[in-house]
Amino acid sequence: MLTIVRDLARQNMEFLFGLLLLAIIVGLVILSYFSPYGPADLYLLPPDMPPDGQYWLGTTSRGQDVFWQLTTALRNTLYFGIGVAILSRIISLVVGLVAGYAGGAVDRVLMAINDSIMVIPQFPLLILFYFVLKDEMTWTVLIIVMASLGWSYDARLIRSVAISLKTRPFTTQSVYSGMSMRKILVEEHLPYVLPIVFATTMNNMIWSIGMEITLAVLGFTDIETPTMGMMIYWANAHSALIAGTWWWVAAPVAAIVVLFMALFLLSMSMNEYNDPRSRLNRMGG
Repeated sequence: MLTIVRDLARQNMEFLFGLLLLAIIVGLVILSYFSPYGPADLYLLPPDMPPDGQYWLGTTSRGQDVFWQLTTALRNTLYFGIGVAILSRIISLVVGLVAGYAGGAVDRVLMAINDSIMVIPQFPLLILFYFVLKDEMTWTVLIIVMASLGWSYDARLIRSVAISLKTRPFTTQSVYSGMSMRKILVEEHLPYVLPIVFATTMNNMIWSIGMEITLAVLGFTDIETPTMGMMIYWANAHSALIAGTWWWVAAPVAAIVVLFMALFLLSMSMNEYNDPRSRLNRMGG
């Protein structure tokens, strides 16, 4: 993986730009641990102060510093996206590799489940979960639910690669040498799909963060946990744009755009790296 990152950094400006934007986001996340205010502190500062030397991004109508609230919200949103991505990557890897290698009835059963998940309308289902669980809809539960819905497309992609790897000579040699299916999948096939997993991880984070922001803006998540969506929710609840406190909305929207651009550029550059023809064209081959 380090070799891939080094090659991308040398040959792909989009990857470097995406890495730079992500570094800015990570820097803000690190700053959140040094915030002088707690995430639940209210009315500690003068409300509705515009950006100035003391309050870099102004204050909210709830007496919170927008800059420090933004760093905490970014941290929670990014951790949420990472949590969903990790869990859904594990599911997609297991389903995709096992279905592609095992074939037969195992493949048919797993792909039937996969296709059923794929056609489920996710957003209405998430809203239904919220109304059913209500107070029990914690961030951990939401991560598990979204991870359970966000693996199917990538599992089918990994399966297609696994089917190709199954016919390679090194797989046949591994079988004849007595390696178990688990060892073949982990030691022989997994390294070939890791670049695809990295690219799909970025896409999955964009999807999960976007879904969380949408649910939060509508008030369908824990409204006391600061996230990017919750910042917009509270700004809208206090009619920030009508009241003229535009910075309360502008800060999270700008941060969301930067985060999505970073993830998109990283995903796009990794997809290009995975395509030999695009890689040769970039190298002038």
